[in-house]
Amino acid sequence: MQSFSSLLLSLRSGFDSGFIYSSGVVWYFCRSCLQSDQLLTSHSLTQKREKASVQRGRGKKESAPNLLCGRLIIIEDIVTQIQDETDGVPIRTVKSFMTKIPSVVTGADIVQWLMKNLCMEDPAEAMHIGSLIAAQGYFFPISDHVLALKDDGTFYRFQAPYFWPSNCWEPENTDYAIYLCKRTMQNKTRLELADYEAENLARLQRAFARKWEFIYMQAEAQVKIDRKKDKTERKILDSQERAFWDVHRPVPGCVNTTEMDIRKCRRMKNPHRVKKSVYGLAEEGSQCQSPVHTPSHLCRKGTKEDVEKEILFLNTQLDRHCMKMSKVADSLIMYTEQYMEYDPLVTALEPANPWASDDPSFWDLEASKEPSQPRVKKWGFSLEEALKDPAGQELFLKFLESEFSSENLRFWLAVQDLKRMPQQEVAQRAQDIWTEFLAEGAPSSINLDSHSYERTSQNLKDPGRYSYEDAQDHIYKLMKSDSYTRFLRSNVYQDLLMAKKKPDTEQGRRTSLEKFTRSVVSKLKHLH
Repeated sequence: MQSFSSLLLSLRSGFDSGFIYSSGVVWYFCRSCLQSDQLLTSHSLTQKREKASVQRGRGKKESAPNLLCGRLIIIEDIVTQIQDETDGVPIRTVKSFMTKIPSVVTGADIVQWLMKNLCMEDPAEAMHIGSLIAAQGYFFPISDHVLALKDDGTFYRFQAPYFWPSNCWEPENTDYAIYLCKRTMQNKTRLELADYEAENLARLQRAFARKWEFIYMQAEAQVKIDRKKDKTERKILDSQERAFWDVHRPVPGCVNTTEMDIRKCRRMKNPHRVKKSVYGLAEEGSQCQSPVHTPSHLCRKGTKEDVEKEILFLNTQLDRHCMKMSKVADSLIMYTEQYMEYDPLVTALEPANPWASDDPSFWDLEASKEPSQPRVKKWGFSLEEALKDPAGQELFLKFLESEFSSENLRFWLAVQDLKRMPQQEVAQRAQDIWTEFLAEGAPSSINLDSHSYERTSQNLKDPGRYSYEDAQDHIYKLMKSDSYTRFLRSNVYQDLLMAKKKPDTEQGRRTSLEKFTRSVVSKLKHLH
């Protein structure tokens, strides 16, 4: 009974730490303990292993991860019960038009099961508990990277036990690079990279440039193995692998459940512990900082190489240009004031949001396909704002064509398209860009400095999505310092900006005149 109470105490501390705090879950845990000795046995085995470790003279006893063990035991017990063939949620294959979606359940079914079996009366509480379990990766939506439970017809799939967090995964960035490469090699809509995944792949490609060929070969080998599997099995495994990486490399803005974990605290005490890799690869240069995921600082004595690296880093920091805090604050205030009228939480937008009001002016404005005055004004903030807006990009291109200097923007847009193309078309498209803009006698030759030209020519020996990155940055700076400033002063932009301001002024005058007329008429009626 003592071990049971100590486990309850550790679990209660886990609930208070923000993971789960629900009377239904505590009741479910207590019922499971009374029906089975599984949890008590696992806890007693943990204590025996600790005592045996101390007796064998392995040093100080590590603090047992009671919080983690208890938490995962509860979750996995609940997930196992949900998948029970008799009393669990029915797992079925859904038929849609020309396709089948295998082994799925709906979010509403999971919520109903949690309310029934965990004695919950509030659906919001069941959704909260389900979302916390989903955040650990035990089940996941099949068409979304955000791991959360919704009480509707959204389809969910259960994670394979191989990928459960209780296996103490600590995937390396080389594993993540192999996974992203696999996705780019398969020309399927459901395997296309999201924007944040494409950015992560670019950072990893730059970080592992020396061993990228080895990573690419590993990805090709994995793809060949996957193609030998059954189509339905491959579809399920692809979604489970995607959910695994959604847990360990989550979408920006989502909570990383592996960030502050007791396992990492234990690794800090034991820095020589070998990390577990997904594809059996060890990441070389483990001391270097990860481009995607920053590892915990290892508590060990620094070697001569570490000291030399630190000296080099500090010298680099001394050469950096530092701004005064007053100037930083002024720039932030200026930025905030500049974008204040575009923030709906600060300034009421015009026209009003049609979903929150009965004013349909927004739909009429969108149907006209003409940029509004605030939208045109925003193009003058920066070149980035002008190029993000399709209408601004088109107007800027027309202006450059009128000055017979549109090749810079066309090159920049071609490189942007290259980054989003399927992998099998990248090499040919990269060569086409070189022929059109950089080769000798190119029809649309651009002006590059010698350093960027040399770097680009070297990159094209092994063409990739980011072979033109140096050249693109150079052309962007040229447009920003020369073409963009002339565009803002040009009649093309100024006429459009004034034309958008004029109707608003006339509308204001017309409104004032109407108000004056109505007031005069009302006074005349009152006199009569």
